[in-house]
Amino acid sequence: MILAQEQSLSPTNSSGTFRRLLGYLGPYRSKLILAFVILLAATATDVVQPLLIKVFIDRYLIPRYFPRTILAELAAVYLGLVILTAVLNVVQLLLFEILALNIIQQLRIELFDKAQQIALSFFDNTPVGVVVSRITNDTQSILEMFMTVLSTFVQNITVLTGILIAMFALNTRIALDCLLLIPIILGVMTLYRKASAPIFHVARQQLALLNAKLNESLQGMAIVQAMRQESRMRHEFGQINNAYKRARFRNMQLNGILLRPLNDVIYSLTLIFVLWYFGLASFSHAVNIGVLYAFVTYLSRFFEPVNNMMQRLNFFQQAMVSAERVFQILDHEEMAPQTIGHSAAQITRGEVVFDDVSFSYDGRHDILKHISFTAHPGQTVAIVGHTGSGKSSIINLLMRFYPVERGKILIDGTDLRMISSHELRRKVGLVLQEPFLFYGDITSNIRLGNQFVSDEDVVKAARFVQAESFIRRLSGEYHAPIGERGATLSTGQRQLLSFARTMAMNPVILALDEATASVDTETENAIQNALAQMRHGRTTIAIAHRLSTVQDADLILVLHHGEIVERGTHQELLAREGLYYKMYLLQQGQSA
Repeated sequence: MILAQEQSLSPTNSSGTFRRLLGYLGPYRSKLILAFVILLAATATDVVQPLLIKVFIDRYLIPRYFPRTILAELAAVYLGLVILTAVLNVVQLLLFEILALNIIQQLRIELFDKAQQIALSFFDNTPVGVVVSRITNDTQSILEMFMTVLSTFVQNITVLTGILIAMFALNTRIALDCLLLIPIILGVMTLYRKASAPIFHVARQQLALLNAKLNESLQGMAIVQAMRQESRMRHEFGQINNAYKRARFRNMQLNGILLRPLNDVIYSLTLIFVLWYFGLASFSHAVNIGVLYAFVTYLSRFFEPVNNMMQRLNFFQQAMVSAERVFQILDHEEMAPQTIGHSAAQITRGEVVFDDVSFSYDGRHDILKHISFTAHPGQTVAIVGHTGSGKSSIINLLMRFYPVERGKILIDGTDLRMISSHELRRKVGLVLQEPFLFYGDITSNIRLGNQFVSDEDVVKAARFVQAESFIRRLSGEYHAPIGERGATLSTGQRQLLSFARTMAMNPVILALDEATASVDTETENAIQNALAQMRHGRTTIAIAHRLSTVQDADLILVLHHGEIVERGTHQELLAREGLYYKMYLLQQGQSA
């Protein structure tokens, strides 16, 4: 299942990927120019060094003329150039690395922001580990490109240009012959790029699947161990790991053929040609040893940057594949439902109206069918039904997690789509069946960064939902640390904190999605008292599994296969002896 999802998200090649990445250099244009100028200076000092050796050989070594002062000055200049080249290279590499870190920081922030704005349907169909892999592993590959590949290519292309100029200054004929190397090298690079692209796509997919499987296994470790699924999980993880290993091995095979070895063959053949040329020329006239040394040195230095670029092609291709995957998330069009227009509507009374609402997650099968009801201000409307009847979908639409495409939802007479997200989230409090706590402490989890919630409000909210008694028993009380997902607390304690978090916002409307399903009977009795106070003066939409918790609701809706088949109060529904009556008898029998 996960494999099919990841393959469905696999990116497609785009010729503009590299140009789009370069677009991130725009805000740092001045620093880029400075790094490039320093790079040119480093290249110039590096290219001049063999010329000084040529001068030493031709003017002083061969004639056996060794003036101390001049040679000392020549040696000092050469040593100075070596040191200056090293310093300039360090500075320009540092500048390129700073640019790379700034760009990746910006890119990761964009990805994180985008992930928070994408429609929940994206996460319904995409494993969390896949998204994490794109934000971490794929951006790390792009970082390597900016930090090493880009600077290496710019530097080495500059070096190659300087070497070719020096070669032409030494011998025009043989320099022209060496120009034939350029299309050969470019051909090898193009061949490698085309051959490696599909391999890197597969490798990145398998790496994302590794993260997804690891994330799934760690989050469900209790179930894995309780249900003795260790061997199955190990087998599935091993299969994905082997697929990743095979992809990387194919990449290593390709690197072993098309990168350094082939380049070394081309270099050896070129060196043979140069030596043959000068050897043949020596039969007709004297060969300048300094020129020969300089030419062989330049030839070696010519292939050194070529080798560097060929080695970096591996990182470059990985970065291109990773960039396509990253841009796919950034370009994802299905966003969380947004406010239509610029309405300044406020939620004050809390009247909720569902008007002939139908909804489907996949566009083919309706989960909700023609849902219509009204929750008047201060009323409690309970929604009951068997698993899969569509109860939670009503809450999802009310919270605008998914768009309402058929029918309308009105709050205080205003279309839900026209109420700002800030107003909706501020005035509608949500408590889910499975509470989610963040890493931090008790206070930060109740406040959730809302500056208008004071420490006093936090304590009042906790006391209101009967959570203060267990909080006071914790070491640190309201500053007691909470582990990831609240692992250090019981399920009931986590649920009590989620109640306190909701009440700290003082919402106008309450949305309770089986909020007491994970709470023990003793705690439930305390929470029911708190819920009675919470509901007072507030409109409440409550999804319930235990019918005993909604007997005092003003209106009970019974859902069956996405439709409201019964509605009324507890006593009215019992008198009809329909589906609600059967559910009630079943639960009473279970209780007995």
